[in-house]
Amino acid sequence: MVAAQTTVSPGGRVVVTGPVWPNVAEIPRILSGQVEVIPVEPGQGGWRLDMDRLMDALTPDTQALFLNSPNNPTGWMLPADDRAAVLARCREYGTWLIADDVYERLTFGTDRAPSFLDLATDEDRVISTNSFSKTWRMTGWRLGWMVVPPALMESVGVLLEYNTSCAPDFVQDAAIVALNEGEPWIAELRAELVAAKDQVVGGLNAIPGIEAPEPDGGMYAFFRIEGCTDSVDMAKRLIDEAKLGLAPGVAFGPEGEGWLRWCFAARPEKNAEGLRRLAAYMNR
Repeated sequence: MVAAQTTVSPGGRVVVTGPVWPNVAEIPRILSGQVEVIPVEPGQGGWRLDMDRLMDALTPDTQALFLNSPNNPTGWMLPADDRAAVLARCREYGTWLIADDVYERLTFGTDRAPSFLDLATDEDRVISTNSFSKTWRMTGWRLGWMVVPPALMESVGVLLEYNTSCAPDFVQDAAIVALNEGEPWIAELRAELVAAKDQVVGGLNAIPGIEAPEPDGGMYAFFRIEGCTDSVDMAKRLIDEAKLGLAPGVAFGPEGEGWLRWCFAARPEKNAEGLRRLAAYMNR
């Protein structure tokens, strides 16, 4: 919200990659921005973004690009080789690049997602937003941070005062401990998620009629059931008939319609039971 308040003006054009956690697309709309969503789509070996389509969408009148990588709900991650081109286009047009980096440490096959901060200078219009909720398992404590250009610090400080005032001191103390001592716990969580991803994505793809592209990071499997065109209806039926709670894909924008999101950050036995219930539902 603070990043959007800093960069988006009424009527301003904003580009978002989706499907995506609804806040990312809806906050610019709340601020009367005009949002265009560039979809990530299933492809060979996982989710892919059409870079030509994204670059064409980044026009001289684009105020901001919001890019969530690794992505919730798909697990898509922007390849490192594409960062420079995106940043160069944003530099060319003076477009703000807001990177939602909440899942940057929860990746499969690497320790960290590629970051625009590795390429940006102090003068670049790049903002990184992050959170302790996922990587450090501090969900509910609602603490995060931003990395912004030095010239923006004063404005951000004013906006924070009116949005949140301040974070409780005991939560800040916990965050300091997490940053100083949390690396072993991050490695443990990543190993748990890799195993859970293999279990759930493999299990979903073993059920006839289900397609589950491989995620690059995060904690979600985004999958579709053959013939499903109403994800809300399907999610309700799975609750009622299979006692299985999943998020409907359309909650992440129209680009997610027909899909369902499974959060596999759970005990192996719970994921296994969920797969059993889904297989039984599919085999009725």
